[in-house]
Amino acid sequence: MQLENVNNGLIPRVIVCLDVANGRVVKGVNFKGLTDMGDPVELVLRYQEQGADEIVFLDIKATLENRANALDTVRRVAQNLSIPFTVGGGLNSYADVEQFLNAGADKVALNSAAVKTPELINQIAEGFGSQCVVVAVDVNKDAVDDYAVYVSGGHVRTELDAFSWFAEVEQRGAGEILLTAMHRDGTGIGFDNELMAKVAKERNIQVIASGGAANEQHFVDTFMAGSDAALAAGMFHRGELSIQDVKQALRQQQILTR
Repeated sequence: MQLENVNNGLIPRVIVCLDVANGRVVKGVNFKGLTDMGDPVELVLRYQEQGADEIVFLDIKATLENRANALDTVRRVAQNLSIPFTVGGGLNSYADVEQFLNAGADKVALNSAAVKTPELINQIAEGFGSQCVVVAVDVNKDAVDDYAVYVSGGHVRTELDAFSWFAEVEQRGAGEILLTAMHRDGTGIGFDNELMAKVAKERNIQVIASGGAANEQHFVDTFMAGSDAALAAGMFHRGELSIQDVKQALRQQQILTR
């Protein structure tokens, strides 16, 4: 029996994330120690050819440095892509979002701005549709197994209760949660599937698993746990695995792919 998404019958998606700083793709461990991985346009073309279902482009320093995301880079990427393309980082207002959607992005990802101004989620959902709104949530598991929500590129801990925040994000009209387990980011030990399964079960919203992928089995495991999509960066950028490798493994486990 082939596995479709447990909530709504949608086919699981394999997503490649490009963390961008100063116009270059970078990768770190636990959000630190960034290494240059290449040019965004060259990389998105490679991943589109390999069969990626979507691309997520995050300017990881935009919010921290209070600097707007690079519109020209977004335009260059969008002009070369025929698959859905999500942009995040430094989007703080409805006008910012409008600019990036007009520049060619299909969706926007809000993180710090959504926490600071939650009604922005409602405004974008009402103005452009829920399918355009991705709320990126960075969580870190502490010593007592609580999940803390972080903003500003993973630098600032908030007082938010993670599970209450997931519920609010859904209620305000977001179409997806991009859920990054910071404690797994760049570690290669796999997604936090206990967390992903809990959110997928409790919420009727698309959940994108992020943080920790290093092999095909990690994708199989998170889809089996209930994630709607799974995102990775380093393993693809370093050429350790291709998207075809991941999709072949999914098909072997009777998990539908595009």
